[in-house]
Amino acid sequence: MRLRMKGTPYKMRWRAKELSLALIILVCTTIFILTWDRSPTLTSTLPSKNQLQLSPEAAAKHKHSPKREETNVIESGSDSKLIAETNNVILRGNTSEQEEKSMEHQACDYRKGKWVIDDRRPLYSGHGCKQWLAPMWACRMMQRQDFAFEKLRWQPKDCEMEEFEGSKFLKRMKDKTLAFVGDSLGRQQFQSLMCMITAGKNSPDVLDVGKDYGLVIPPGGKRPNGWAYRFPSTNTTVLYYWSSTLCDLEPLNILNPQTEYAMHLDRPPAFLRDFLDRIDVLVLNSGHHWNRGKLKANKWIMYVGGEPNTNRRIADMGSAKNFTIHSTLKWLNSQLPKHPHLKAFYRSISPRHFVNGDWNSGGSCNNTIPMSIGKEVLQEESTDQSAANAVRGTRIALLDITALSQVRDEGHISRFSLTASPGVQDCLHWCLPGVPDTWNEILFALI
Repeated sequence: MRLRMKGTPYKMRWRAKELSLALIILVCTTIFILTWDRSPTLTSTLPSKNQLQLSPEAAAKHKHSPKREETNVIESGSDSKLIAETNNVILRGNTSEQEEKSMEHQACDYRKGKWVIDDRRPLYSGHGCKQWLAPMWACRMMQRQDFAFEKLRWQPKDCEMEEFEGSKFLKRMKDKTLAFVGDSLGRQQFQSLMCMITAGKNSPDVLDVGKDYGLVIPPGGKRPNGWAYRFPSTNTTVLYYWSSTLCDLEPLNILNPQTEYAMHLDRPPAFLRDFLDRIDVLVLNSGHHWNRGKLKANKWIMYVGGEPNTNRRIADMGSAKNFTIHSTLKWLNSQLPKHPHLKAFYRSISPRHFVNGDWNSGGSCNNTIPMSIGKEVLQEESTDQSAANAVRGTRIALLDITALSQVRDEGHISRFSLTASPGVQDCLHWCLPGVPDTWNEILFALI
């Protein structure tokens, strides 16, 4: 008797298909596992913890989650109106590994970044750069014993700072002239650059060409109104002209050594009018001389339209400064089409750090510990809104150094000044080597 098993051939065929399908899946899985670590294409298609996207609300919360540090900077005197409150400067102590990685191919905002320790610093010796560096700013020649401030380098947040080299600067500025026009902080930047170019070494081949720009000691004067030096190897000229207020000064009586001066708020310095066609990179600055004491001591009288100023709205120090800066930059902007080779910068104000008084009333800046205020600046706008407003709508660039300098209160000459009276500290000017070197590194990157 034979038994018939209905459906048996069909079940066998179905099981065969199942086995084949399972075998295919097993083979594919094995290949996938073996190639997982070897294939960048496979790994790049999967989100990692560093690639996760946050919602706008969560991103904002995450961005501002680190605790902000107190700045403890006290501004005093009329200059407190020149700089925005330091609460606008975001200071942080830590940066994530993601932020530390390469930041190439992104637009660089040199205002944002942090100070980092770099044992390769300083860029020149405060002992050795005697040819260009004034003794009153060479803190290595004073009684100061701590020099940790020389070891800091500015690291922009979204890019790498181009490394400064004297030879690279001279090559970039071949057959060109760079001019600093401004106050004593501009002079510090000028001396800093000369030390940086020469690495602080004696350079007898550099030519003094001050006479070519009228920079000679005037009759009865102690020093010229500036200096100009030329590097013969590349025909590069670097000069400084003293103009603390960036307006034209005219003696009212040239025959009287004690004469008063017309301070023409609506005229640029004669030096700029006379030599602008010979300048390729121009850096202007002003700010700290705008006070009644300076005007009285220098016998300067405000003039507008060729006459003594009678406009009370302009007579105020802050208003007079803004009026003058806007007037000079407006004139400079009008000249740029005639000088297409010219790159013009207006440098924002260098911050003071007087605490518990001003320079003549017991103010001090005794801190010597770098980054005790903070080390990172993440603000979106300039701390010096006056400077930002002055360049707005022009082709003059803002060299914005205020916020990054604000956190460097330990870098001033302080009580070690060679020229101040006992008990008087210099919390305005900087030790060199020091903070102004960074201003020049940024300028070098921008040109």
